[in-house]
Amino acid sequence: MHRPPLQQNSFLALLVLVTLGFFVLLKPFYAPIFWACAVAVIFYPMQQRLLAKWPNRPTLMALVTLLVCTVMVVIPVLLVAASFITEGLSVYQKLQEGRLDPSEYIATFREGFPLAYHWLERFGVDFSNLGDQVMAGLKSAGQFLGKRALAVGQNTFRFFIDLGLMLYLTFFLLRDGNKLIQMLIRALPLGDDRERMLFNKFAEITRATIKGNLVVAAIQGALGGLIFWFLGIPAAVLWGVVMAVLSLIPAVGASLIWVPVALYLYAVGEIVDAVILTAFGAIVIGLVDNILRPILVGRDTKLPDYLVLFSTLGGLALFGITGFALGPLLAGLFVAFWQIFIQEFNVEPAVGDTGPNEQDDEKTGT
Repeated sequence: MHRPPLQQNSFLALLVLVTLGFFVLLKPFYAPIFWACAVAVIFYPMQQRLLAKWPNRPTLMALVTLLVCTVMVVIPVLLVAASFITEGLSVYQKLQEGRLDPSEYIATFREGFPLAYHWLERFGVDFSNLGDQVMAGLKSAGQFLGKRALAVGQNTFRFFIDLGLMLYLTFFLLRDGNKLIQMLIRALPLGDDRERMLFNKFAEITRATIKGNLVVAAIQGALGGLIFWFLGIPAAVLWGVVMAVLSLIPAVGASLIWVPVALYLYAVGEIVDAVILTAFGAIVIGLVDNILRPILVGRDTKLPDYLVLFSTLGGLALFGITGFALGPLLAGLFVAFWQIFIQEFNVEPAVGDTGPNEQDDEKTGT
């Protein structure tokens, strides 16, 4: 039905305003919404296989898929997080009681690496007060956390609220995802073929980035914690989790932890342990990053390694921990949009092709 331009423009303006208002309304829930979409995309193939066997039970199959996701991913992550917090509090308590003294580690560093120690002193690093400064900073942090205990409790409560919302939304996305995608394809004015390509790109990059990075992080963290436990290094679970988180940063990742520890072992005279840790870190932990990450992330996202690196670092800087998935996703969509532009709006005629005027001249014999 043809409508007057004023009505059409007014409706479109109100549509934009209402949509923006709705996005502002959902702003506190962006993280659980994004992770619900990501989890639904990752477990969508499993749900489809279940639907192929029981096609008349979409609700039950979505519930079964969500249960599998909870058992395989959510519960293990919560258990590891609880162990991480427990060991972190234990280390902090030892620092408060004086059983761990940063000045001892500084003295060990000075004795083991005198050249590096004097070189850093020349660049203005004051080691004489560094231990006291670290202890003062830790005490201030403890006082700050004590004052913000209520806020910490509220953040914990908010975390479980977000987790519940994520799982709740994931269920509906698994059950009704196809209908929602078809509705979006009909509503968006980009062209059905383009929209399908962009949705496929979103799913492809999300699966590759999250599955690949999390698999690499989990393996590197587990291997790092295992070698720390084998060598008798305290708080192995704590350092394993830290290495897993740092493994989200390509290229360097877990080496930010095991390299300084190896140097410390060398400084205190534990040469064998230092050699074992260095060899294990460089050969085993390093190969996981160098071999698995390009296979699981770079190949499936079809993005160059350097673009994966920069987009991951940029995502972490802008969005926090969620950025390890959002960064490569935005980079992949950026590449996809430019590919569409090059293919559809900036196509040059192939070598040897003749323009329309030349073809017309040939037909008329002029």
